[in-house]
Amino acid sequence: MAEQQDDIATDELLARGMQALQDGDAAAAHAALAEAVARRPDAAEAQCRFAIACQATGRHADAAAAFAAALAQSPDMVEAQYGLAATLAALGRAEESLARYDALIAAAPGLPEAQYGRAALLQSLGRAEDAEQGFAAALALDPDFAEAAAGRAGALLALGRPEAAVACCETALGIDPDFIEPRRVLATALAAMRRYAEAIIQWREMLVLAPQRLDAHRGLAGLLLFVGRPDEAAAAFTAALPLAAGDPEALADIEAGRAAALVELGQIAEGEQGFERAIALHPGRIGPYQGLVNARRIRPDDAIVAQLEAIAARRHTVGVDQQIAICFVMNKLCADIGQEARGFDFLMEGAALRRGQLPYDEAAALAAMDRPRRVFSPALLTRHAGQGHPSDVPIFIVGMPRSGSTLIEQVLASHPRVIGGGERPDFRSALRSVLRREGADDQEQFIEGLSAETLQRLGADYLDRLVSAAAGTKTDPLRITDKLLDNFRYLGVIHMALPHARIIHTRRDPVDTCLSCYSKLFQAPHPYSYDLGRLGRYWRAYDTLMAHWRSVLPAGAMLEVQYETVVADFEAQARRVVAHCGLEWDDACLAFHQTQRAVRTASVVQVRQPIYHSSVGRWRPAPEVLRPLLEGLGREDAA
Repeated sequence: MAEQQDDIATDELLARGMQALQDGDAAAAHAALAEAVARRPDAAEAQCRFAIACQATGRHADAAAAFAAALAQSPDMVEAQYGLAATLAALGRAEESLARYDALIAAAPGLPEAQYGRAALLQSLGRAEDAEQGFAAALALDPDFAEAAAGRAGALLALGRPEAAVACCETALGIDPDFIEPRRVLATALAAMRRYAEAIIQWREMLVLAPQRLDAHRGLAGLLLFVGRPDEAAAAFTAALPLAAGDPEALADIEAGRAAALVELGQIAEGEQGFERAIALHPGRIGPYQGLVNARRIRPDDAIVAQLEAIAARRHTVGVDQQIAICFVMNKLCADIGQEARGFDFLMEGAALRRGQLPYDEAAALAAMDRPRRVFSPALLTRHAGQGHPSDVPIFIVGMPRSGSTLIEQVLASHPRVIGGGERPDFRSALRSVLRREGADDQEQFIEGLSAETLQRLGADYLDRLVSAAAGTKTDPLRITDKLLDNFRYLGVIHMALPHARIIHTRRDPVDTCLSCYSKLFQAPHPYSYDLGRLGRYWRAYDTLMAHWRSVLPAGAMLEVQYETVVADFEAQARRVVAHCGLEWDDACLAFHQTQRAVRTASVVQVRQPIYHSSVGRWRPAPEVLRPLLEGLGREDAA
């Protein structure tokens, strides 16, 4: 009778524990099921339920022991086999977990959860290809398995297949529209495909469903900053700050991101303070130092000098990306405190590391800059003169990086009737779109079958993109700048598609230009810029192409502006630029450094200052160090 009553009490404890699990009360479930197991340790069902309660309360070691006890009583219990495999994975015992999953799949090949669990473990181990196959197997067994679809999307993204990842995310969301994980993967995949507007929408949708998700706030903020919307990015980073309380590393990253947005917006002092807070939160991370050093001129007695020296001393203990960042930061630091030669040593080390990361076919790159000279003749431009779109809104600013282009755009953007559009990929995108519609593989094939209608379409497509991107920036603008410097490759087709668009070519001393490029860790790849010889040869190819445009474009189509002349006689050159753009003069152009607008280039801080002369005739390394650059430039003084 006592034994029967004990069984009844144990059954009641089991039932109570299971109900508590269903109700989400893991602590109550654990207490009830622990007592049930104490009463009946040889009951496989009780051990399995107790193990689940242990999992729910984070007691993974106890869970593993309980699942093992259940299997000792009932070796074929599928739920315990699956639970033990999952718990071993949670304990970091990956090989044991994989062996358990393999045994379970062999015993129960129709169980999608087993395929999913194994795939998730493989994904965590960085074995994305095997993981993708496992998630696909789970989906084949259960096409409505939303978690498997989301997992497969993540694996496909890790394999560099964002298009396929997007399709899997859409499958998962079709099964469960409120499922958060596929939205995160979808946003990341869309951004990888440069579908930034759609990616931003997905991050925002994720925050509607889960407003407390820190990763969603950070993802949205980071993407907004990346696409040049620093005002929105700053607000998104600010919203993320309270969610990161208690996590110094995350808080430091958010502070640094917000600071970078503020610097782009011209709020330099506030940005510096943000970088300083990030450094205080996580002194070992190089990113905030990078932002702070680039935002201000460092004095020898600045506290971060000693901090950065310590970081630089142990740079070989960190990953390559960190080493590169440290070397470029130290170059700027050393230049600020009068140790230029030492800084250049750091720079050469960092440039060599960065060069090793970037594939670069120099012969192909130089040949691509030579081809337009064979295609765009004076006769071709004369034949198609006036056939393009009649708009005079665009102002194309082209040239080499670090040639003074940001200064010229800031001068123009200070004019009340001009919008500074920044670096826009719109013309290249519009050209590619037209090439696809025309069935042409390249510019040359496109030019062969050119018609007035095609030129009109190209000009209109580009203009729609440019105006849409600038919408709401200023009321009633007459002009919008496009400072994608690489557009120098397309000046022939730009002029034919938009014959009334203004073109400004910014120039600077070639050695100063190249050394300034070499000193910057660009966000865009620029693979030629991390080797002095490559830089010189690239500059010479660019200069040759620009000489060609100078000879074939009609008089007045392109204005050339020499940086050194701008610095020496600023007002005269500023008036010359404004007049070229068909605008009446406005004195606001002289106070360009006071203009409040987002600036994203490496000159973000410099254009917030009045004209200065220190960048003319910049410090140069010893002749033997400089020789590869001079030889690349074809200079006679290279020997």
